[in-house]
Amino acid sequence: MARAIMLPSARINLEKLVVLLVDDNPQSLDILAQVVTGFGVRSIIRSPGGEDARAQLTRDQYDLVITDAQMPGLDGYALTSWIRREAPGQNRFVPVILVTAHTRKTHVTRARDCGANYAITKPIRPKTVLERIYWIAKEDRMFIEVDTYAGPDRRFRREGPPAGIDGRRAEDLSTQLGEATSPNLSQDQINAMMKPTKVAL
Repeated sequence: MARAIMLPSARINLEKLVVLLVDDNPQSLDILAQVVTGFGVRSIIRSPGGEDARAQLTRDQYDLVITDAQMPGLDGYALTSWIRREAPGQNRFVPVILVTAHTRKTHVTRARDCGANYAITKPIRPKTVLERIYWIAKEDRMFIEVDTYAGPDRRFRREGPPAGIDGRRAEDLSTQLGEATSPNLSQDQINAMMKPTKVAL
């Protein structure tokens, strides 16, 4: 199976999604809502914190949850763990994207281990958010439920994770690099590869 990579011609329709956004900072919540609205999402529910989000998830069904990781009271990690273990109905399987201001490995590991599909760092970039949504829509990771973990399979298949994400087990991507088989790229070629590409929604 080919990896899900954002291509200029890729089209996804998000207008029918019901998305729950969770953040205790009103400004951050506004920014996140603007980003998601820009992707065509029409049904957006804003939640000012983990406790309120838990109540929302108990009442209504959602297609996607994007939550801040660091919040007072019930933070994003605990909220995600609750979703995976105790949320009613299909909400237990809802894709969750955690937004964190911390990039240390311990925080990334904590996001993975609480059952989040992906974690992204602040300041958020619309392209990054859209890529994560696209990967969630295209991936076929199984939902795992054991004593110590509930959530999407933390292991990616042997062909490697989506572009831009490090492997989570030794055999995902080889760490052995061979000799170069072609000359180095010129600076013009590198610049051409780094040009931003438009994504059609």
